[in-house]
Amino acid sequence: MQRIILIYNPRSSRFNTVKQEVLSKTTTLKGYMIGKYEVEPTNVDKNAAKFTKILKNGDLVIAAGGDATASIAANGILHSNKDVKLAVLPYGNFNDLARTLRSTTFEDIFSSNSYTAKLYPLEIFVDNKFFRYATCYVTIGMTAEAVKLYDTPNMRKKLKTNFGRKISSYTSLTGWYFKNRHKKIFLPNFKLNGEIQHPKTSDYAAINGRSMARVMKGGEDYLKPKVFRSETDHLANFWRLLKLMTKSIFHRIPGSETTGDILEFTEPTTIELQAEGEYHTFKNIHKIEIRKGIKCLKVIQN
Repeated sequence: MQRIILIYNPRSSRFNTVKQEVLSKTTTLKGYMIGKYEVEPTNVDKNAAKFTKILKNGDLVIAAGGDATASIAANGILHSNKDVKLAVLPYGNFNDLARTLRSTTFEDIFSSNSYTAKLYPLEIFVDNKFFRYATCYVTIGMTAEAVKLYDTPNMRKKLKTNFGRKISSYTSLTGWYFKNRHKKIFLPNFKLNGEIQHPKTSDYAAINGRSMARVMKGGEDYLKPKVFRSETDHLANFWRLLKLMTKSIFHRIPGSETTGDILEFTEPTTIELQAEGEYHTFKNIHKIEIRKGIKCLKVIQN
C-alpha cells in the first residue's frame, strides 16, 4: 500500500484552510496509508533533517503550505536519497514552487492530467560547505535582507487575512525599500566568476523556476540538468528596480544563462541570502557558490 506523507505548518496563517481543503479529504482516499509531518518552529534545515528520517521508497509527499514548507519537503527528499515523489499545494504568500508545478487543488494531484517530471534544483555552497537546495530561486543582498520583514509580529498579524496577504506583502516591502535602500552596502566588493563587479551592485539572483515572489516571471530551467539564469544589479537605484520589475512582470526576469556562479568577497563579510523566501545571515564568509544540482527531484506536475 502506497504511503502519502502530508507536510504542513499548523502555525501558518492558512492552516484552517489546509485542514478543510487537504487534511479532511485524505479520509476519502482508498488504497493509501496516510502519514503526517507537522513543521516544527525551528528552521528549514532542522525540519528537513527530521523529515528525511521518516521517508521510504515509493512515498508520495504532499506539501500543503507556502514555499518554506515546500522547501522543507524538497530538501528532506533530496537528502534522503529515497525514491519519493513530491506534490505541492499553494497555501502560502507567494507559492513559487506550486506556481512552477502549476498545482492548485488536492484533486489535481490525482487527476489524469497530472504527470511526473524531473526537477533539477540549485545547490548553495558557502565557503565550500553545502548549505541548502533551492527549487526556484536564490537571492543575495538587499532583496534577501528585505525578507526579514516577514518575521515581524505586525506583518505576521496582517498575513492572517486574505486581504492582508495580497496587499500587505507588497505595500510593506515598498515601505521597507524606500526606508532602507541607501542605509548600507548590501553586497560588499566581490568577484563573480573571477570578474570584479560594480561597487554599487546591491543584488545577485539565481532563477530556476517559473516565478519569483509570485509576480516576476522566470522560465523552465528547473527541468534542465545543467543550466540556470542569473543576474546582478544595482537595485538600490529606484529606476533600475522599476526597469527590472517591468521586464520581469511583462516578459521574464533578465539574466544570463550559466552553469554555475561563484561570488568571492574581497574581505570576510556578513551577507544575507534567501532561498524561496527563507533567509539566512552568514558572518565572516569569503565565498558563495550556486550550482545546478546533480540529483533530481521527482515532482507531480499539472
